[in-house]
Amino acid sequence: MTVCWSFAFALSIIAINVAFTDSERIPSTLDGPFDPVTVPYDVSLRGNAVDLPDTDPRVRRSVRGFEPEQISVSLSVNYDSVWISWVTGEFQIGNNIKPLDPNTVASLVRYGRSRFPLTREAIGYSLVYNQLYPFEGLQNYTSGIIHHVRLTGLKPSTLYYYRCGDPSIPAMSDIYHFRTMPVSSPRSYPKRIAVVGDLGLTYNTTDTISHLTTNNPDLVLLIGDVTYANLYLTNGTGSDCYDCSFPYTPIHETYQPRWDYWGRFMQSLISKTPIMVVEGNHEIEEQAGNQKFAAYSSRFAFPSKESESSSTFYYSFNAGGIHFIMLGAYIAYTKSAEQYSWLVRDLANVDRSVTPWLVAAWHPPWYSSYKAHYKEAECMRVAMEELLYSYGVDIVYNGHVHAYERSNRVYNYTLDPCGPVHITIGDGGNREKMAIEHADDPGNCPEPSSTYDVAIGGFCATNFTSGPAAGKFCWDRQPDYSAFRESSFGHGILEVKNETWALWTWYRNQDSNTKVGDQIYIVRQPDMCPVPHKLPKSWFADS
Repeated sequence: MTVCWSFAFALSIIAINVAFTDSERIPSTLDGPFDPVTVPYDVSLRGNAVDLPDTDPRVRRSVRGFEPEQISVSLSVNYDSVWISWVTGEFQIGNNIKPLDPNTVASLVRYGRSRFPLTREAIGYSLVYNQLYPFEGLQNYTSGIIHHVRLTGLKPSTLYYYRCGDPSIPAMSDIYHFRTMPVSSPRSYPKRIAVVGDLGLTYNTTDTISHLTTNNPDLVLLIGDVTYANLYLTNGTGSDCYDCSFPYTPIHETYQPRWDYWGRFMQSLISKTPIMVVEGNHEIEEQAGNQKFAAYSSRFAFPSKESESSSTFYYSFNAGGIHFIMLGAYIAYTKSAEQYSWLVRDLANVDRSVTPWLVAAWHPPWYSSYKAHYKEAECMRVAMEELLYSYGVDIVYNGHVHAYERSNRVYNYTLDPCGPVHITIGDGGNREKMAIEHADDPGNCPEPSSTYDVAIGGFCATNFTSGPAAGKFCWDRQPDYSAFRESSFGHGILEVKNETWALWTWYRNQDSNTKVGDQIYIVRQPDMCPVPHKLPKSWFADS
């Protein structure tokens, strides 16, 4: 029955496409591999690539006392559970800060399928994090109280209302709502999943979020580099290039209030649309005691425990018939690392008869033809690509490079009909400059020494050993694996139609909401590219 239904849907897609002229027809990966295309850079696009100031009403604190703000929703592993997160109390920044006591404010959510009354109640936990610098003249930071509450026992594809806070103060939020994910099934998918990377909080960011919101997504994936708070000194002075402007600071400072500004700005979207985040390099934010990722790990709720991960840096979850794997590129990922062992177990436990689609995401791309960050994640590719390929990952999303690029199906730098489509979407609108130079342009090939991988402390990038670029570190033309690339700000929308067809659309900020920048049907071919069946837990329990 499933096969017949899928085949009928595929025929309907083909029939729809045939009705259009060749110029209007949406291509599919079945038509590929495609000849590489580069859209020329539009020099007028740099525009207002500066951060929103702290005087902008969209980032100012609008609540009183311990009323909730920066409210967000994130998913657990399945439709029957979500996380609600928020902040109460004011942050402090200066030389004499005194952290708030998380135990003084309750973490409570009232929720239900009707706005009145909210018949169910859940209690969670709260925390405060600090960003500390043991140097004279640098200001320390302590956050407001961050709350995370998990709601359970939810029904699929159902609208729920909620309010959060502490009713005993009283300090409760207004009533918000969210819709749960569909049940995991080959016939059941979220309608639209928005994908964005390297977002920041600039005037370009506001355009991106405005366009994204117009597309009415059911889920948002943020592929690293959230606020760019580390482009600031602790006194609030910012720069487009921290290392260029502040080369003599004793430590790489950050201005943590930018996280609070970002949470306030994003609340209107992510208080009703779940957001799932994976860390980028701008979330490292090293501080006293070599502590890193404090803001990232504290401010978001992750389904780590639910997906049997011991870390906020990698986890997995289901959204209908899609299994998402979020991986960490800035912690150990080699075959001896805990993350790799977790990935083996997670992949082995995926049942493709329930979740046919397998989508992976991490911050730095493996397949990018831009000069910026070229082959920077080569060590991670060498460690993990074979494993992901063997389990038939369909799509890979990355950010980091501030441009858009879509690959042909590729594995080990070779065009492969069973390889995943890699999509770099680091074009959310951050303050740093847009990537416009390609590694294959004359004089642009980076030095191999620039590919040092901090996560494992080594080099992995080498010259190509075969094909048109044999013996070279860079191609001398746009690589065959690169199907389409363009330097513009924007976002993408993934619409999975059934167990074999999904529509991917990329939208540019400078266009109208309906104009498409890049669009393709990504088609799975499980008959040609078989994947392992779900294995019993006894197979991997001791791995």
